[in-house]
Amino acid sequence: MKKSLIVLVSAICFFALTGCGGKTASDVDIDYGESSLYSEEDMNAAIDVIKTEFGTWDGCELHSISYAGDDKCNEENIAWMNELEAANDAQETFTQCIMFVSNFHSPKEGGGAWEADQEYTDYEWWLARQDNGDWKLMTSGY
Repeated sequence: MKKSLIVLVSAICFFALTGCGGKTASDVDIDYGESSLYSEEDMNAAIDVIKTEFGTWDGCELHSISYAGDDKCNEENIAWMNELEAANDAQETFTQCIMFVSNFHSPKEGGGAWEADQEYTDYEWWLARQDNGDWKLMTSGY
């Protein structure tokens, strides 16, 4: 009886942790592209910030995240990140920025900013940091 109970509780815990077959954060397709600016470690730190934010979007399922390319990490966009930071009365001055695009599916019932049961593609994520510091999510959307 005890063994059956242990097996049952273990199975319930397993399915609860895996979302009963739903995509987990580790199942997300990541495309690092090619970069002469950022290492995979740098990108993973930024992707972790994105995944953390995305995790607050109830009912959305993240499918993929792709690096948008080194050409997005230019002086003009760094200046834009600093303008966003200044508009929020923050004190950081950024020297680096990075952009990713993601594909995800909205909740079946919709809600918030999302239309019900829709696939969103090329959703932009902009992050910035001081030289080799921690990434900060600055803005996201289309």
